[in-house]
Formats: sequence, structure tokens, C-alpha cells
Amino acid sequence: MEERFDIYDESWEHAGTALRRDVHRLGLRHRSFHCWLYRVGEGVPKVLFQKRQQGKDTYPGYLDISAAGHLAAGETVRDAVRELEEELGIAAAFEELTLLGMNEERSVGTARGEAFIDHEQSEEYALRFERPLLSLRLQPEEVLGIYEAPLPDMIRLFDGELDELEAEGAELAGGAGRAGSAEGSGAGRAGGAEGGGAGRAGGAEGGGAGNSLAQARLIVRAEQFVPRPNGYYAGLFRRLLKLAEASGGA
Repeated sequence: MEERFDIYDESWEHAGTALRRDVHRLGLRHRSFHCWLYRVGEGVPKVLFQKRQQGKDTYPGYLDISAAGHLAAGETVRDAVRELEEELGIAAAFEELTLLGMNEERSVGTARGEAFIDHEQSEEYALRFERPLLSLRLQPEEVLGIYEAPLPDMIRLFDGELDELEAEGAELAGGAGRAGSAEGSGAGRAGGAEGGGAGRAGGAEGGGAGNSLAQARLIVRAEQFVPRPNGYYAGLFRRLLKLAEASGGA
């Protein structure tokens, strides 16, 4: 059965439900959940970001939010924390997340040859993550790899002060594009769309048939991220850096 989303009017008041394909075909307002992982460690705070699977219908192989997804009809953002476990194998409680803010955007593009309009309001969250990347369990249909880079460098990248940087991470063993640059094409952005310090946000360990991870490195440029409004990434990374610095070694 095709997924249904809650839809909203111009004031973001609930206006009913609609099939996923109609929501994107007609540009109906809907909601989504975004969660960025960050690491404090013993040095400069880092942000984690995913590499989208090559089979995605929009922006295959592009870099994106750590974990994200649409809210199905009847779901609340509390329910949507399931995306962390589905995409990355992290079983986190909603109470462990920190709200970063709200974001509304509207974009147009094509997916598998069909035009779409994506008009969504996203709640942006952060989750501290201190486990090794190789301990994650990636959803192979959605996520090809997971990478991390220092937050100050990511801010400089999106402010135009750096042309590129190198990120360390892990990709599905045998996955296309491992240890290279993110590649892919597509128009419009794709919505989604992680645990923590000692005892925080534990989750399933990586591994298992078809889901083993291998260490990888990636040369990252700003244009390899899923396109979003000007200033989105730099502004969000500044808020994330402030949160990471405040949390320190706690």
C-alpha cells in the first residue's frame, strides 16, 4: 500500500492526507524529520553526513543529512526518530535529541523522469554520537556511506573559504564510489530526512551479510551536497558547533 502523508494549508494547519505521489506531484505541504549527528571526542567537534545510495531516484550518490525522513499520516516527529534506526542502526530515544530549529523550503525537480514539487517543513535535530563509524548498520537501499569532518572546516567550505576538504568515513563493502568523490545527478532536493556519549543512544552494531562496512576517505566539495537554500548548511553547522562546544566532554 502506498504511503500517505498528512498535508497542511498555507498556515500549516492540518488539511487532511494524500498519497505520497500526489503530495510531490501537486506540491502539497507536508512535514519531515532531520537529524544531524555530531561528535565531540577529544579534539575539534565533527559533523556526520551520509552518502546517498546510487539507486536513489533523486540525487544518487550525493551527500546529505545524517538521517532524515517524511512523517507518514498520523505520525509525530517523536515517531520519526525511527529513521535513525532504519538508516543507521541507531536506537535513540527522542529525549536524547536536541532541537536545532525549523526549516521550510520548496523545490522542484524530476525523479525517474517525472516532475515533482517538494514543499516541506522540517524539524531539525542533533544527536551526539561517539561510537566508531564502523559500528553502524546502514540501510543499503538508502545509504551508501557515512562520513565525518570537522565542523569549523565545514562552515568554511560552505562560506566559500575552502574549495574542498577530506572526510573520513565508512561505506558498504563493495559499494559504488567507495574512497572517491561523491557523484550523481538529479534535480530538486530529496527529503530524508543519529548514539551518543557514554551510555547515550546505543544501537545495533554494524556487520551482517550484505551490510559490512569498509573504511573510506572522500574529497568533499560543497556542490556534492543535496542543494538547499543559500546559507542553510553554514547556518546549521554554526548552530551545531555551538551545541558541541557547550556539551564538551559531558
